[in-house]
Amino acid sequence: MEVLQTSILTVSFLVFMNGVLSSPPDDPVQCTSGNRNCTIKNAYGVFPDRSTCRASQVLYPTTEQELVSMVASASKSNTKVKAATRYSHSIPKLACPGGQDGIIISTNKLNNVVNVDVDRRRMTVESGVLLRDLINEAAKNGLALPTTPSWWGITVGGLLATGAHGSSLWGKGSAVHEYVVSMRIVTPARAEEGYAKVRSLTELDEELDAAKVSVGVLGIVSQVTLQLEPLFKRRLTYLMKKDSDLGEELIRFGKAHEFGEVNWLPTQKKALYRVDDRVPMNHSGDGLYDSVAFRAYPSAQLASSRATEEHQEATRDANGICRSAQLATKTSETSAYGLTNNGTIFTGYPVIGQNNRMESSGSCLESKQDALLTICPWDSRLQVVFNYETAFSISLSKVPSFIKDVEKLVELEPQALCQLEINNGILIRYIKASSAYLGKTEDALDFDFIYYRSKDPLTPRLFEDILEEIEQIGLFKYGGLPHWGKNRNLAFKEVINKHPNANKFLSVKREYDPQGIFSNEWTDQILGLRKDVTTILKDGCALEGLCICSEDRHCAPAKKYYCRPGKVYKEARVCAFEG
Repeated sequence: MEVLQTSILTVSFLVFMNGVLSSPPDDPVQCTSGNRNCTIKNAYGVFPDRSTCRASQVLYPTTEQELVSMVASASKSNTKVKAATRYSHSIPKLACPGGQDGIIISTNKLNNVVNVDVDRRRMTVESGVLLRDLINEAAKNGLALPTTPSWWGITVGGLLATGAHGSSLWGKGSAVHEYVVSMRIVTPARAEEGYAKVRSLTELDEELDAAKVSVGVLGIVSQVTLQLEPLFKRRLTYLMKKDSDLGEELIRFGKAHEFGEVNWLPTQKKALYRVDDRVPMNHSGDGLYDSVAFRAYPSAQLASSRATEEHQEATRDANGICRSAQLATKTSETSAYGLTNNGTIFTGYPVIGQNNRMESSGSCLESKQDALLTICPWDSRLQVVFNYETAFSISLSKVPSFIKDVEKLVELEPQALCQLEINNGILIRYIKASSAYLGKTEDALDFDFIYYRSKDPLTPRLFEDILEEIEQIGLFKYGGLPHWGKNRNLAFKEVINKHPNANKFLSVKREYDPQGIFSNEWTDQILGLRKDVTTILKDGCALEGLCICSEDRHCAPAKKYYCRPGKVYKEARVCAFEG
């Protein structure tokens, strides 16, 4: 099986050279009778608890006026409603209406650029506009959104709702919501107001700090105006170094480079530094960053890679997983991490290119249909790639201690984190403190982990306990804030208590949606409006992150996985193999 191992990073170089085409992902909302009797999934095809989200119908407004009418109808009948986006990339159940009688309102057709004011450097777009189209339209007008999420298949409304970000401690920071200067949001209203109304918010309105990171519970955003900057270029070099003194080096690096980010490979004791800074437009270079993570891949290759992963997990082949990780690291380096100097070939560092071509990408969305011969790796129609994603931010002052705790675990289990390194290691990005009520409370580093998930919810993973302990160390020992659009259930345990302005947010929520038609059980849980039921206690619940184990049955005792204290963080409770 090791011979068959072809990681995503390995095939990416072949795909890039051969120029194969893809089948862009399907709409996450599917109905059996026209636009009625519907289900909604996230991009990965499964929510953290593997439940099915249903709705009575889906609606597709094409104008703000139509959106107001739809919200009014739901408000009048007290019907649950949720917004859905084109590719539905939020992992938790933010898009599920409350029950099968609820309604989904898709922003797919609210995807127009409304206005570009070049003189004031402002751009107004509808909420369904993809990030790809936003940054490219801005560039056509000589403007730039300085830093963005790396995946451009998210909509403006979706990325704002979840606080999506790039990487920077400079200026306004890396979160897109920091560039919002005004917003129009459709909310329920009193009968005398027609049951729905458009609220127009500007920087003078305190409520904007609630609306620009809202987890979708205030209403549906119709338009957003962003403050942009003159278009500039970036100069980018990838540099692999030893990870000695990483905790302190991370802080120095973020202050030295405007758009720097790091991929940490703890098993290999290396860190890959993305040295990324702005330069004036008169610098020569037409570079392009086409991330290897967001390209199209042959379905058969992805299936082979997954089969090898499953075999390695089933046979506890840690050596094989670590060899795969080293191969992935080498292949990624060989393909220059997705960089080309002119859009075609890589000739050397530094790579210089326009801002809109150097951070966000997602070429698998731009290809023609080919009957699923090639796909975006996570495409749920085939489910050949099936992973967890855990992401949390830790304040800068606590980062060195967190890094040391992870290093202690690696010393105890040197092969435990090879699985992460198949997916390019631990992605580390910089985020500034925000005035948004549900934004980041301090300048922080965001740690993002992608790792193997079994298709059987009762099957444990190799080194299950180590990743669970890191998750609990970050979230609970160091008070990490989970990314609203990622993570397993346990990450949101009492999360609202970590936000000092939570009461201000909930006050706006009560004013905007007193009936709670935009809320569901999940959002009520994470906002602290119900007792902690983000925890689902049942056999095997800890394996899926639905609980923190307190009994052996929460793990997999029949497979020799038992609930035990952590190795470094003794307060942790993890599923450990004792064979």
